[in-house]
Parts: sequence; structure tokens; C-alpha cells
Amino acid sequence: MKSLLTFLFSFCLFFAAVAKDGYELWLDYRPLENANLKTEVDRLFSGVFFFGQSPTYEIIRKELEISSQQMIEKAPVFSMERLAKTQVWMGTREELSQVLGLDQQVQIRELGEDGYWRGPIDFQGKTYYAIVGNRPVGVLYGVFDWLKSIQTETFNPKTEKSDSPKVKLRMLNHWDNLDRTVERGYAGFSIWDWHKLPGYIDPRYIDYARANASLGINAVSLTNVNANARILTTDFMKKAKVLADLFRPYGIKVFLTARFSAPMEIGGLKTADPLDPAVSEFWKKKTDEMYSFIPDFGGYLVKANSEGQPGPHEYQRNHAEGANVLADALAPHGGILIWRAFVYSHEIDEDRHKQANLEFEPLDGKFRDNVIIQVKNGAIDFMPREPFHPLFGAVKNTNLGMEFQITQEYLGQATQLVYLAPMWEEVLRSQTYRPTPNSTVAGIIDGTDSGQKLTLMAGVSNIGTDRNWTGHLFGQANWFAFGRQAWDPYLTSAEVAEEWIKMTFGQKPEALVKIKEIMLESREAAVNYMTPLGLHHIMGRSHHYGPAPWVEGGRADWTSLYYHLADSLGIGFDRTGSGSNAIAQYAPEIAKAWSDPNQIPEKYLLWFHHLPWDFKLKSGKTLWEGIGLHYDLGVKTARKMEADWKSLEADLDSEQFDHVRQLLAIQVQEAEWWRNACLLYFQTFANRPFPAEIEKPEGDLEYYKSLDFPTAPGIRPRW
Repeated sequence: MKSLLTFLFSFCLFFAAVAKDGYELWLDYRPLENANLKTEVDRLFSGVFFFGQSPTYEIIRKELEISSQQMIEKAPVFSMERLAKTQVWMGTREELSQVLGLDQQVQIRELGEDGYWRGPIDFQGKTYYAIVGNRPVGVLYGVFDWLKSIQTETFNPKTEKSDSPKVKLRMLNHWDNLDRTVERGYAGFSIWDWHKLPGYIDPRYIDYARANASLGINAVSLTNVNANARILTTDFMKKAKVLADLFRPYGIKVFLTARFSAPMEIGGLKTADPLDPAVSEFWKKKTDEMYSFIPDFGGYLVKANSEGQPGPHEYQRNHAEGANVLADALAPHGGILIWRAFVYSHEIDEDRHKQANLEFEPLDGKFRDNVIIQVKNGAIDFMPREPFHPLFGAVKNTNLGMEFQITQEYLGQATQLVYLAPMWEEVLRSQTYRPTPNSTVAGIIDGTDSGQKLTLMAGVSNIGTDRNWTGHLFGQANWFAFGRQAWDPYLTSAEVAEEWIKMTFGQKPEALVKIKEIMLESREAAVNYMTPLGLHHIMGRSHHYGPAPWVEGGRADWTSLYYHLADSLGIGFDRTGSGSNAIAQYAPEIAKAWSDPNQIPEKYLLWFHHLPWDFKLKSGKTLWEGIGLHYDLGVKTARKMEADWKSLEADLDSEQFDHVRQLLAIQVQEAEWWRNACLLYFQTFANRPFPAEIEKPEGDLEYYKSLDFPTAPGIRPRW
């Protein structure tokens, strides 16, 4: 394994010299231009000593080789003795206990298994810079943070820093199929080449692990939640083992998706009833076999009884009974069962917004301790803007985890620059009022308010085979932001943006200011030109590409008309007491305020209210005028983003600049398409002129309705 890692790292070093096409991600390690910083880094890299031996320490050595050679054009020097010419010490708290003060030892111990401390240590008349963790992976996280401080020119060798993750499981969910297609994938095909595994290991796997470890991501679910039972066969266990072995030194555990009907499909049983003893025995033996290949296997992720996926309802069992049979199989090994709360059925005559709560609230406290219910940020489906999911705060005795979507299924896919951290920040800081009056979604997730010990934040991956990994260069910012906010849900989107910009584009002040502004305004721009004032689910059918508020026919809850309910009298979905009453699933403080269309934040207005076209907004404009102004503002903001980017040509790498320039031109066109199609359509109901202040929509409604995209990314494979 050591020789393999050496080869793969050499491969990575070769590609580090390639033009800036985005492959390097935020681990670009540009040459240092600050002379004082370069001198200090040169000094520190001249003597690095590890207090122990570990596979993780070996990858730290390789990371220091990459970063040193690129930042100061010199290889680091690794000392063989603790004191001779040593400048930097690295190791665990236990390994360094002989040189650490008692206060330092206590401080580091309290940081938990993934935390780290870095700073100066005075010993025998000399000052050393130390990076210490409770485990080698903590040292790794500290090293990446140290390198980030050098990249962003914030490093101070005299300053102490300690940090630890607030969320236990920080996970990427890959929606990758075994044939390498990716459901809702906009960056090419799956990076997992199951056909060539276990014999051939793509060097890209190492750079993937490096990137995740640099953010503190410590878990990956490799396969689609619309699961294929074959992933649990012996042949695929051998393949998954190779990835697990590669990822282990980076602190990353492998999870796999389990198809609920696997006992029938690969086990030869006639049933998958979770209360059948033979089914229980199947899961026990299958899980024991999994751990024989991957001793630190993380566990299973399950989507059940949603969108046609099999589940316990086929046997008149509930979700707790379905989850617990898998959780019991995992428990002896320390494994975790993640059960998705994204459940809804067109056969149930209830507002889709309500269905997850209706399923899971009555089961509160009935799940095993090693079960986490993974809840999407909103109750519908990763819309450009949603109020937080009412399950957060509605249950008291069940582990809840967050599921965000990094891939931009409803936010322009891979052609649009939409920085998602502001959306996640908005959700995480939402006040739930339960279990305490000051509770927030972040406090539920990290256990501060909920008291849960098993915590999770998961993100649906936007990674594929595109050379820049994410299709759009700024898609990398969303991968980066997810990792940073999973580590610390209280970080601001502005803080995270500034880190990523400096690590990706360098230190030029004008570029930093303008790129940061583009990023921070991009999400609100997208909401405005797609789904303003609480409109939602009005995109194209199946591929979800572009506007289609006219979609009808088939399953009602897969149409646009089901959600906007536009008619000659008004628009919006009434979820108050006079409608579906979904609002009652929130705390009384929220339900009371949001039931009043004059008190609810206008960003959620049409999510919870069906209102007349002439309803007066806080601005004094009518609802119809407000919708038009929002759509038009979104287009104008997209144009401003494009102009601001063009102004930076002299400050940016030409390949990076041109890549984003072309995509921003597409984004402007798509913003105009959204505005024109939606306003022309809604005008057929409103029967009112467009506001005088806006640029009038071009074209004919029938033209927009006729557009077809049979090859759009994201269409589910039908073979």
C-alpha cells in the first residue's frame, strides 16, 4: 500500500504543473509572493519531525512535499531526530505528552478524536511550531488548516489555534450508479470505475481523498440512494474494500446504499419483511461479511418507500421497523444506519410538504440508537429556496441529520454560478423554537439543542469525471463550502467564500472583492429569476432543466400546477389552516406569524399562501408587479455578475477566466429564458400588463412551451 500511495502522489505532482484547468481544486498551492511569509515557511519546512509512525503521517509527508515544492520551490526536510535542526513537530497528544504542558494536554484532549491544536511550544530554550491531535487524523486536519493559513496569508507562527468539528459525520452522498451514470449528475460520469476495480486504481481517487480530508469530510456513501442490490454482493465488497483502504489514512469511512429488497434480489428469499427472522438473518450475515472485508465500514444509507423504492410499507411495517433490522445487524460492529426521511407517495391524499412528518413524528423514540434520520433541508426537494424542514424541532428522541444538495439539480445545474453557502446558512440559522425557544436548525443537527450524540451533515455530491471535477469551476466552491459548514455550521458564507477565493485565485485585492460579491449575490439572483416570493417546483419535467410552470398530467405531485395553483384569482399554495395546514407542523410561534400574509417573510409568501394578484406587498406594489420585478431583478443581477467577471480578465489565469466567462454568458441567457417563460405564462392568469419598470419579456409563450431537451443532463437512465 505504501508503494502504491507513493506512485499515486507522484502522479498528482506531475499534474500539479498542468495549466489551471481546475483539477487542483483549492489545493493549488500557488508560489508565495509575500517575501516575509515565504522566508518563514522556508524556515519551518527545513526541519519537520513526526513523533510517531502512521499511514496518515505518510500522506502528511506527501502533502508537505507537494505544497512545499509548489509554494517555495523547495522540498521539505524531514528530521530524523526530535531536536536536531527541527522546526516543526507533529504527532498525537499522547506522542507529544513528554513535551506538552499539562494545560495544553487537557485542552487538546477536550477537542475530541478529530480536533487539533497548533501553535508554538517552548522546550529547552527553543521554540518549535507544533501540530497536535488526539489521533493522527487530527494532525492531518491541523496540517491542512496550517497549509490553508499559508495559502490565504493569514499564518502567524506566534498564534495558537485549536479547532474541532461540531458534527460527527461529515458525509458526501454520491448518487452514482454501478454503470457509471450519475443520477442528477452534471459533471460527467461517476469517478468510481467499478469495472476496473479492484485491479486498477485510478490516481484520481487519491486527489479526491486529499480534497475531502482538507475540508474534514470523513465519510462517503459511494452509491446511488436509488440503490442496486448488487453493491452488497461479495464481488462488489472486494471492489469497495480497495477504496476503503485508500481512504482510511485520510480519516474517511466508506458507506454503501442498501436496497431494502436485497434479501429477495441477492439473498434468494421470498420476502424482505423486516420482522421475518430469515430477513434479519440475511442482514446479519451480509453485514458480517461486509466487515470481514472492511473492518471500519461506516454503515448503510437507505431510501425506502419513496419514488417507487421498496421499503417496509409493502409488508405493513413502519419505517422504524424497517430501519431497526439493518441497525441491529450493524450495531455489533459499531456501524451506523442512515435512513432518509424523503418519503412521499402520490397515493396519499396529503400535501407533499406534510408527508415526512406524518410518517416520522409518530415514530419518535422507536428507532435504535445507531439510526440517523437524514432529513432534507426543506420538505419538498432542494428547491432554490425552502423554509426549513418541519421535522427539525418536531421530534425529541430521534437522531436527525441534515441532507443538503451540492449538485445544483434545481439551481441551474452545471451551467450556472450559484454559490450555495448562503442558502445553507439561511437554513442552519433558522429558529425552530423547539426544543427550546432559542433552538436553531444548526443546534438540532450538532446536538447543542437536541442533545443527540450521533450527528450528521450530508451533501449530495456534484463530483464527476470532468477535468475540473464539478463541471463549473464555481461548483468547487460549493463542495468546499459544504465541507467547511459541515465542520462548523456556524461559519458564515462570506468567510467561507473568502477562503476559497484566495486558495483558488490568489491574493489580488480587487479580484477578491469582486469575486466575493459575485458569489454572495448569485444565489439570491437565481431565486429571483427562477422562483421568487416562495414559488417552487416549476422546472422542466424529469431533467429539471429550465422553466416549465405549465407542466401537468400524470402524477400530480410531479407537476408544476400542483404547487403554484395559479388561476384568475391569484397564485400560491395555501398551507395555512384554511388550506393543507402544513404550517401547523412548525412550532406555534412560527405557525402564528407565518399564517398571516402580512407577517410572513415575503421570501416564503407563496409557499404558504394563495393570494390575489392585487395583494399589496410591503413595498406597496401588487403581488403581480412584485413577481415581475423579482424576475427582472434576477436577470439584471446575472448580467452584472457577467460584467464584473469580465472586468477581472487581467487579474486571473486565462483558462480559469475563459471557462467562467463562457458559462456566465449561458447563465444570462438562461436567466432571461426563466423570466420570459414564467412571466408570459403567469400573465395568462393575472391578465394584467407587465410592470412599467421591467424589461418586457421577449418571445411567444408557445415557443417556450415547445422547447424540448431529450439529452439534458440529469435525466434518469431508462435501461
